[in-house]
Amino acid sequence: LPHTNARLLDRLVSEYVEGSCVHPTFVTDHPVLMSPLARAHRQNPSLTERFELFIDGMEYCNAYSELNDAAEQRRRFSDQAKSQADGDDEAQALDDDFCVALEHGLPPTAGWGLGIDRLTMLLAGKTNIREVLLFPAMKPVEEGLETDS
Repeated sequence: LPHTNARLLDRLVSEYVEGSCVHPTFVTDHPVLMSPLARAHRQNPSLTERFELFIDGMEYCNAYSELNDAAEQRRRFSDQAKSQADGDDEAQALDDDFCVALEHGLPPTAGWGLGIDRLTMLLAGKTNIREVLLFPAMKPVEEGLETDS
């Protein structure tokens, strides 16, 4: 079982929500405990301004408004450090340099990431990521087939 509430919630969403997102589905407004770097939602501070796009049960995009409040970021990093001590290997460590940079000011910022390999799978109608990777994992050389050049 997961060691923290964030990992438990993540596992539940993976098990019961993601797989049912066959048609393009945006999962929005994630809980703060799942999104330590995202800005709190403007209308509900227990949620964040974040979304993920799922197609055929697979995540294609992750996007959020960046948290730019240094004090709140320190608090969240502190909570993450406690989760890390409780066995959450995905929890963020305290990044003091990042918090100091935030103290100097970060304008409202947002970002998103798109899995190009997964998008290529979708466009090519492939179900295995190895079919679309330009440089798939190399197979080990079989004994006796090595050649000297």
